[in-house]
This record gives sequence, C-alpha cells and structure tokens, in this order.
Amino acid sequence: MPASRSVVIGVDSSTQSAKAAAVDADTGELLALGRAPHTVTGSAGARESDPEEWWTALAAAVRAAVREAGVPAASVTGIAVAGQQHGLVALGPDGRPLRPALLWNDTRSAPQAAALATRLGGPASWPARTGSVPVASMTAAKWQWLREHEPHHADATTGIRLPHDHLTERLSGAAVTDPGDASGTCWYGTATGAYDPEVLDLIGLDPALLPAVAPSGATRVGTLTPAAAEALGLPRTVAVAAGTGDNMAAAVGLGLGGAGLLDHPVVSLGTSGTVFAATRARPADPGLAGFAATDGTYLPLGCTLNCTLAVDRFATLLGLDREDAAPGGDVVVLPYLDGERTPDLPHAAGLVTGLRHGTDPRAVLGAAYEGAAFTVLRALDALLAACGLDPAARDVRDRPLRLIGGGARGRAWTETVRRLSGRPLVVPAADELVALGAAALAAGAVTGSDPVALTTAWGTGTGTLLPPVPRDGETWNRIATVLAAATPTLLS
Repeated sequence: MPASRSVVIGVDSSTQSAKAAAVDADTGELLALGRAPHTVTGSAGARESDPEEWWTALAAAVRAAVREAGVPAASVTGIAVAGQQHGLVALGPDGRPLRPALLWNDTRSAPQAAALATRLGGPASWPARTGSVPVASMTAAKWQWLREHEPHHADATTGIRLPHDHLTERLSGAAVTDPGDASGTCWYGTATGAYDPEVLDLIGLDPALLPAVAPSGATRVGTLTPAAAEALGLPRTVAVAAGTGDNMAAAVGLGLGGAGLLDHPVVSLGTSGTVFAATRARPADPGLAGFAATDGTYLPLGCTLNCTLAVDRFATLLGLDREDAAPGGDVVVLPYLDGERTPDLPHAAGLVTGLRHGTDPRAVLGAAYEGAAFTVLRALDALLAACGLDPAARDVRDRPLRLIGGGARGRAWTETVRRLSGRPLVVPAADELVALGAAALAAGAVTGSDPVALTTAWGTGTGTLLPPVPRDGETWNRIATVLAAATPTLLS
C-alpha cells in the first residue's frame, strides 16, 4: 500500500486484552490486528488491573498491527482508543496511577452504590440527572469505596480517569474524555452534557481532577507525544481522537447512530453481556444504564456481568467442550459467578437447580447458556421502550437483533439466543467491531467525517440474517420463576 494512503488505528482496550486494528481509512478494510494480553487480579469481588500494563499492551498491539499490515509507519494518520467502561484510574502527582485500577466488574463498591442511590431524591431521580442509578460498576461508587477504604490514596489523587481517558492522555498528553464514556460514571449529567456539581459534591470529588469532555469521540485532541510516538513506532503527526467506551465504539462499528441506524437492538456476548441501541430519545429507566452515545445520540443499555466467561467456567467444571451443550430441560442455571448487575444482585453466587441422577451434563451446560442469555434478553423490552417503541408491536417484534461479541461466533450461543428471543438475528461478518468503531473515530479525527457515516459506507455492520425460530416460552418462564423465588434469599 502506498505511503500516501491513509491508515488509521482503532484500539480496543478491554478487560482481557488490547487489540489494535490497522484499517484502510478509505475502504474500512481490516489490514491487520495486533493483540497483547491484560492481567486481572482479585478475589471475593475484587477485580483490578495495572494501567501501566494497558499501556504496554497497547504499544505492543499497535506495533504488531502496523508490522503485520505491511504498511509504512508514515501511512498511519490517526489513532483512537475504545476502552472498558467505568474503571477508576487514580493518578498521582507524576501523572501515573497510584494503585491498580478498580475495574467495572469489581463489586466491592456495592454498599457505596446502594448508599448513593438513596441520596439526591432516591433511585427514581438518578436516571433523570445522570442516566443511571448507581450500582457497583459505576465509577462514582468506586470513588466512594476508595475514599472509605483507602483514604490515603484518595487524598493523594491528583487526577481521575476512565481506562480509555488514561490511554488517550498517554497518547496525546491531553486530559480529555467523551460524552459516551463519561456517561458511565454517574457524575456526568446526560441532560446537561456536563459534570453534575451536586453529585461531585456528594462524593467529595473536585471537578479539577476530571478530564475535559470533548464534543464527541471523533474530536481531534492532539497528536502523539514524543514518548508515545517512540513507544508505538509511529510519527508524531498521527492525530489522536478523544475516543470512547467500548460499548459506544461497538455501536459506531455497527453503523448505529444519528447518521446510521437508530432504534435497532444489539445483543453483545462477551465477558459481559449487553443489550443496547442508539436512539434520539434520552433514556430514564432505572433498570437500564442511560448512556450517551459518542455522536450526540443516546445509548440505553442493559448489562450483565456473567456471560461467556461464566458459561465457559461451567464447561470446564463439567469437562465439556463449550459447544457440547444440549437444551437444559428441567435444569435451571443462574450463572452469577461474579455477582450480577442486571438484575442488581452484586452479592449473588451461581445457582443450579433441577438436577436428577439421570441428568445429562450437556443439559447442565445448556442451562448455563440459557441462564446467561435469559439475563441479557430480559432487558430487551425495557430497552425498546426506552427508544420510544412499543415492544409488543409487530414491526418492533420482527426487528432483528444484531448479535456481536465473541459469543456470536459460537453455535450454542447463537441458537440459544434465537430460541429464547424468537427473533431474527443479524450476525455481522466483521469480528472486531469495537476496534473498527475506534478506527472510524480515528478517521473522523483526521478528516472531520462523521464516524457512523464512515462505518455505514464501510459496511462493517453487515452480515448474515438468521430467520426466527419459535420462541421457547417454557424455558423462559422456568428460569424467570427460579430467579424470582431465589432472589430474596439465595441470591441476595
């Protein structure tokens, strides 16, 4: 490829790894994908990672992507980071982390979240101001936990960043975030488009510690610093976009937003399971995270903590391949191995019921798939209502689900979602939608183009249409009954 052609880098900095996609900015062709792992530590609800490892992994992944793409470094014109949401990075006077980051799935802050939810008018008032009711995953609850349990670190903190903010700052030197990722903190007002001063006062957080909020994730915030250019092996002229959270970038990668598809539901099956859609209606449902999208629309989202990793754990315990599953039958599994977020059960453990002497282990694994898929899909009607749609209307019921994430490549996951939803599915051909969405943000920073319009032209959200199958209402109702019965005692 000639050096005059523009290549952009989209980074997906997730819980488990960094992925860097080298993408042709004109066509959206994925030229290469570099990868490097992350380490997650902790037990008994703790989940932490060293942000310095994120930076090392990002640099390694970018270098690998450029090398494998076979393009000159001078061809790279832009870069953007999409990061795991909600994590708390506390910086010291030297601009480096004071301690490992508290990750989105660290549930130790559940008591702090519950206490916050009762303030400022109670749980019903929070969605109207910040889009979401505080739960353990939200950054505001994590800051409260740090203040209460490690006051020496809280007192020494000179800057608060989300994971993608921290990496963007390492790239560009600019302390900046975007509306999408900021909306996952519970201290950003989705109605005002600014930090909420009452919330900041409530949690004792000085707004001077927070990054500026760029207009969008595609906003150009600078170019690579000398240190970043050296670490990545790229020219200092590479434009750095503000970037966003991983869910917002996935929406961009799918072509969801003001310049693309609106009110089309997506199910993402990864470490977490999510259901979301881009819409112009500002969501205010206490059962959903009322996020902003990164392009000026909104991204209501239901999120579960236990998805592909939890089901894989059941496969390991049973000595089965992850695809060696059968329908659960009388077996019900609620695979809440890390507590749960939707429903809000941060102290829950996994539950298995309905076993008999003759139970086939494959049915137990199948029931784990069913329990995880049920937990994600039960938020779908609320999501559609948040978009201003009637979930019972025929045209809404017939609207396909876009199925993405690692689970979307598995037969057992796909068939379980089809069976429990009764809906047609679209499985996009592109694998790395978060990284591709981030690449579109990078291209937007270079050219000023709308990133959703870019991915629509690139066709990254297109894929195979799977027709609906009859909905398995019997299994759905069985799981719902067990969840309702177990919640007051076994799961609380």
